Amino acid sequence: MGCFVRYVLPYVNYKDEIIKVTLLNIAIIILLFSSPVYAINIISNATADTSSLSVSQLRRIYSMRQVYWKNGTPIVVYVLASKSPLHQQFCKEQLRLFPYQLDRIWNKLTFSGYGVAPIEVTSESELIKAVQSTKGAIGYVENLSEAKDVNVIEVTD
Repeated sequence: MGCFVRYVLPYVNYKDEIIKVTLLNIAIIILLFSSPVYAINIISNATADTSSLSVSQLRRIYSMRQVYWKNGTPIVVYVLASKSPLHQQFCKEQLRLFPYQLDRIWNKLTFSGYGVAPIEVTSESELIKAVQSTKGAIGYVENLSEAKDVNVIEVTD
């Protein structure tokens, strides 16, 4: 029995160390090659003249129930496609809705004739340009480094 313990235990410890080092190396490789995760930021045109919105205000804006800013400027809403990972993340994290719920609201407004759906753009850079150039515009971005000359809106609970 003593001979077994002397020869097997060092092997088990050595094997455990190899597993630990291998897992650590895999974790480092994953971190090095994964894309950075950014928070979603709400941006608006400078004419919006607001620095913060509550979640319920943001939800009213994106469900097209609030159509004017406090200063009377019409709100122009820009979004990415519903299948976009950024749009889905925005709906879940900022609006606290599922994307399909927001689509239903927009479809109901559009088909009933009581409103229009937001303007859909194809990319984040296109959304930034649209918000920069459209009076009263609002949108969302993941990476603020590209967004210049826009208001960044803080979302509060």
